[in-house]
Parts: sequence; C-alpha cells; structure tokens
Amino acid sequence: MQMNVKRVFLLLIIIVLCLMQTIAAHGSSSYTNLKFGSRGTKVVRLQQALQNKGYYKSSVDGIYGKITERAVINFQLDNKIRIDGIAGKQTKSLLYSSAYSDAVYWLSRIIHAEAQSEPYEGKVAVGNVVLNRVKSPGFPNTIYGVIFEYYKGIPQFTPVANGTIYNTPSKSSIQAAKDSLNGARPVGDSLYFFNPSKSAGTWIVKNRQYYKRIGNHVFYR
Repeated sequence: MQMNVKRVFLLLIIIVLCLMQTIAAHGSSSYTNLKFGSRGTKVVRLQQALQNKGYYKSSVDGIYGKITERAVINFQLDNKIRIDGIAGKQTKSLLYSSAYSDAVYWLSRIIHAEAQSEPYEGKVAVGNVVLNRVKSPGFPNTIYGVIFEYYKGIPQFTPVANGTIYNTPSKSSIQAAKDSLNGARPVGDSLYFFNPSKSAGTWIVKNRQYYKRIGNHVFYR
C-alpha cells in the first residue's frame, strides 16, 4: 500500500514537471527573438512592419540579414530602446503597434476619399491596390509613399491633389483598411483602378490587363 502511494506521488510529480515544461516552451515561442540568421513568416511580418515605417527599403524575403538588422537598429535608436539589432519582445511590441496604427490611418483615408460611395467590396479593393503597389518594385515601398507619390509633378491619387485625403474616414472605410491589411484581396494583384465616368484611363486601358469591375471602379493588373 505504501509502495503504491509512493508510485502515485512520483507519477504526479512527473506529470507536473511535464506540464511546466510545456507551458514554458509555449511562452518562449510566443515571444521568440528574431535576429540575424532567422528565417520564415515571422521575419516577413517584421520586414513589412519596418517597411511601413520607412526603416526597411529592400525586398520582403523572410530572411533576417544585414539590411533587416540595420533597420531594426535604426528603429531602436529612434525609439530610445535597447540597441542590439535583435527584434525581441520590446522592439516587436512597439514596432507592430505603431506600424499597424500608421497603416490603418493612411489606408483608411485613401479608401474613404476614393471609394466612400462604393460597395464595401469596392472599398477593400482600393486598399488591395495600394498594398499591391507597396509590394511592387515599380512603386514606393510604404503605404504613405504610395499614396503621396507624384509622377511628373502630378499626384497619383486625386484625393492628394484636392485635399480629401485628410478627411476623417467612416467606420466602414477603417474596417476595409483592416481587412485589406489582414489579407483580403478582392482584386488579386491589380495595380490600377479608375472610374470610367470621371476618367478615360487611356494609358491604363492601353497598357494594362483588365481584371474586373466593382461598383463604379474598374481594376487593371
């Protein structure tokens, strides 16, 4: 009887130790430090956040190399946090919260200015186009840069020219921005759109491939 009690007690100790190791492992994986040599989707997210803030100006490849490390160091310098080139808990928390807020701020404003009277899918589609441009080598690599890009002295987006880019966005425009950032792609890899009732879109029609129409906007790859 006494032997059985000892066995049960030892078994309970083993179970508790196993549970503690599992919890510790889970906790450490939730706050994995990203550093030189790291690879994968977590590095992709890091690079995108740094890119949106203007710190990372190379291609998003999921590889934590010298360029990514330098971008992290510059972010740490500007925000007066520990400077080590490692994306740890403090660096990532600050970067992700501020980068996401900036992205939603500007993306929701261009969506509202360009598509406030469009169906919800059309709002998300405008966000889709802006994010496609961010990823394309032919355009600036930040949301702000894409929105405020000029070509031969002319803004690429009418709302920048007429000032409506600064109007307060509606709740649906803000949600459309968030959905776009979360991966919604109603117009796939489209890079251009226009309203045929307001513009002929001559260059786009002649040089780009038609994709689809949503509401009053036509989208081209």
